[in-house]
Amino acid sequence: MKKFSVILLLCVLYSCAEVQKPLTAQNIIDKAILSSGGALYKESKISFFFRGKKYISDRVEGKEVLKRVTFLDTLKITDVKKNNSFERFFNDSLVSVPDSMINRFSNSINSVHYFAQLPYGLNDKAVKKELLGEITIKNKEYYKIKVTFAQENGGDDFDDTYIYWFNKETFTPDYLAYEFHVDGGGIRFREAYNERYINNIRFVDYHNLKTNNKENSIYKIDSLFENDELKFLSNIELDSIKVSSISSF
Repeated sequence: MKKFSVILLLCVLYSCAEVQKPLTAQNIIDKAILSSGGALYKESKISFFFRGKKYISDRVEGKEVLKRVTFLDTLKITDVKKNNSFERFFNDSLVSVPDSMINRFSNSINSVHYFAQLPYGLNDKAVKKELLGEITIKNKEYYKIKVTFAQENGGDDFDDTYIYWFNKETFTPDYLAYEFHVDGGGIRFREAYNERYINNIRFVDYHNLKTNNKENSIYKIDSLFENDELKFLSNIELDSIKVSSISSF
């Protein structure tokens, strides 16, 4: 009986140690993806309008296909990004695209889909994650995680730095910031609002803000936001969102 009690005590202590084990950046992002849609991202076809253009994400033979459709009077321009290829159609006719423009168009399409489906893309192979600590924003507790990208498979902007703030209770990424280097560089901070779940996948809109001082650090951008020292730029809104299973879309 005494031996059994000792074993039971050891099991309880071991279980407590497991429960209290600190979360890693990977743990937090896994929970965030699960709370925002999980496997449904791979099983769903998603479409939405952003600034007058229609965006569609689909899967063909297990491969992700991203589309952007622009409507110009009687002309419909459809851009299709699949793996490392890019195609453009005028109505139903394939047209030639200069090599110098392919990366520009592809990156533009990828960027819109990436932000629309966050945090799903944070488990891509090129993503590197680091937990910076815990912080309070507007009286709520957050995990603060830095995200960078490996050069291989990291895209043209692999050297950009992102920071995400994940709600400690819901694991949703309520804020994000990124530091970019093109067009003179800068820092953007986004505050999520208008959260809604469509067929169990989370979508949000964003207040898009910036700092006027390029000397400010992205690692201190949350403090600037708390102190109301950021400048409002725009609202980033998704309209007419549709989510269906790939087989029934």
